[in-house]
Amino acid sequence: MSLPISKLRFSLSYSNSKFSPFLSNPSSFSCFHLHYHSQPPSLDHDNVHDLVSQFHSMFHMRLVPPIYEFGLILGSLTRMKYYPTTISLFKQMELKGIQSNLVILNIVINCFCHLGQMPFSFSILAKILKRGYHPSVITLSTLMKGLCLNSEVKKALSFHDKALAQGFRLNEVSYGILIDGLCKVGETEVAIKLLRIIEGGLCKSDVVMYASIIDSLFKDNLAKEAYDMVIKMMSNNIIPNVYIYNIMMDPLCKEGKIKEAKNVLGVMVKACVKPDSVTFSTLMDGYILVNEVQNAKHIFNVMTKTGVTPNIYSYNIMINGLCKSKRVDEAMNLFQKMHKRKVVPNTVTYTTLIDGLCKSGRITHVWDLIDEMHDKNQQLNVITYNCLIHALCKNNHLDQAFELFKIMMEKKIMPNMYIWNTLIEGMCRGGRFEEAQETFQDLLIKGYPLDVHCYTTMINGLCKKGLLDEALTLWSKMEDNGCLPDVVTFEIMITALFRKDENDKAETFLREMILRGLLT
Repeated sequence: MSLPISKLRFSLSYSNSKFSPFLSNPSSFSCFHLHYHSQPPSLDHDNVHDLVSQFHSMFHMRLVPPIYEFGLILGSLTRMKYYPTTISLFKQMELKGIQSNLVILNIVINCFCHLGQMPFSFSILAKILKRGYHPSVITLSTLMKGLCLNSEVKKALSFHDKALAQGFRLNEVSYGILIDGLCKVGETEVAIKLLRIIEGGLCKSDVVMYASIIDSLFKDNLAKEAYDMVIKMMSNNIIPNVYIYNIMMDPLCKEGKIKEAKNVLGVMVKACVKPDSVTFSTLMDGYILVNEVQNAKHIFNVMTKTGVTPNIYSYNIMINGLCKSKRVDEAMNLFQKMHKRKVVPNTVTYTTLIDGLCKSGRITHVWDLIDEMHDKNQQLNVITYNCLIHALCKNNHLDQAFELFKIMMEKKIMPNMYIWNTLIEGMCRGGRFEEAQETFQDLLIKGYPLDVHCYTTMINGLCKKGLLDEALTLWSKMEDNGCLPDVVTFEIMITALFRKDENDKAETFLREMILRGLLT
């Protein structure tokens, strides 16, 4: 991607036509129908209802309240992510003849941007220009952010050029948006070039710009370049904030380098930067990765003692670690503490606990959690169904597993390969081999990318039935489809051949196994 920031100091007279490639017909705004009826789940539902009622009551007052009071309500709804509601109220206000100010129009632009409706965002810009308002840096930055959020970074850069060409001034926030947008689409080098141009005199660089680039460099496995960027940032008298330290700790913890991560934490504390929930959660996650759950639990306790409130992410990490260590009772106790502390569990929380209970053979305890999920309007996802179907098949409750599978399909949740493998394996173990064969063949016909586990399950089933020729045919088909057998597949085939006194064939497979480096 070439950087379309050209003639940075070039300025032309202000006119609507300069934005014409971006602007749609302002009247087209009236054609926008709010298809987004569903709103984000929120604890503030009653508060939203009160705000909407208050907004409507303002229409019927003898003296219409000042426009900023309308803006306060619309701003509150937007911060709560009730974008369609905000747009609907804005339309009602306009229909009542109450003319919006620039602040409200900026809020509406922001709503359309978050809904991915960029043409309507630019319709509001056209309305701003038509009414003779001067677009503010917030207006332009919001539009650029909308384009970046919707993966239209090139358009955002082009819009930036046109804005500068017309004499508009952009600020640190605007350039932070562009740099973040470039990094998000993998154009880190271009983002660094833009940073150099900014530091050449456009405006002051800040910690947000550097954070986006440093984060992107770490994600590209360019740790040295990331640390160099931190040093460059500090040489420009920009002090690292908690976000920068968190970015540096994250890859270390993911690589299991806990000692190094703790060193970063030490530097952070010495610099009087207070760790936040992300800092502690990152460190907890690192400890769990290296199977040091007790240390993770210690960090969790330290977090609460230092006045940092654990969030849902922190609880999920700790519950996951406890379940993986087969400390399910402790995980359930922590789950109960979540409720007491008014932290709302999400689907990840429930799924982790369900998986832990299933793996510890306590499937009867799972259904209470499922009921609670339904009561709390938390939807089961494909991973939740994976856990449940696997547990039911393992305990030979095949009919219940298929009933659950049917419910899953009715809810339009598409099964992944893990679920198919679980069902096929369950049928083979449960004496329903013919059904397993039918399912397997159906998947083959439909072009599913069957994995080595699925083929191995069927080959094992055929071998147990004494159908060696069919097993060998399936082996050939497996390799023809680009799926290579693993150690388990070879062992099953070799054992079956030896049992049938097919010693020559068994030895041929054994030599092939050694040749492929599967036997040392």
